[in-house]
Amino acid sequence: MIAVLNKLHNLLDAGRKLDFLAPLALRLYLAPIFIAVGLHKMNHFGDIVAWFEHSLGLPFPQAMAFLATAAELLGGVALLLGIAVRWASIPLLVTMLVAMFTAHWQNGWFAVAPSDPATSVASVLAPVGFPGAAESLQNSVEVGKRLDRARDILRENGNYAWLTEKGSFVILNNGIEFAATYFVMLLTLLFIGGGSYLSVDYWIARKFREPDSR
Repeated sequence: MIAVLNKLHNLLDAGRKLDFLAPLALRLYLAPIFIAVGLHKMNHFGDIVAWFEHSLGLPFPQAMAFLATAAELLGGVALLLGIAVRWASIPLLVTMLVAMFTAHWQNGWFAVAPSDPATSVASVLAPVGFPGAAESLQNSVEVGKRLDRARDILRENGNYAWLTEKGSFVILNNGIEFAATYFVMLLTLLFIGGGSYLSVDYWIARKFREPDSR
């Protein structure tokens, strides 16, 4: 049995030749998100400064808006090209932390409020007494009621088929879910880098870095 398991594990280890695909996937997933958000901030810079100052209460709102815009736009390009990936991950990680604690923390975990307690993550956490899970389940019940009422109103007073043609209606919770997910992905890139072959960092390291420091 041990011999069979070792052979299977050897097959799994052989797949490490393709381990560059994992950081590549993370980079290609995150890059367009940050580039798009950075471009939005750049094109609406005045509104972002006002939001940082009046809604989020951040100090030095102009400087903070500039730093966030630069981190997201330049960091997104760096992730896309695979250049200075580990360095670019640091300001992006800070940006995600600021977003979580200033814009999303008070709204809990979920980005979109679950409307069915049976399929909510909280249904697994509530029985073990996880803080806030029971309240989240009750919130899901209330969200479901409001969505049902909203759908009834739209069916009675609007073209419901047209209104839902591009997707279902949801209640936005605006929690930390997305920012936390991006944080975990960036943290992975911080430690493993941009990967082999399909990143500029890899070829720079091959030419200029010592073999034991790549």
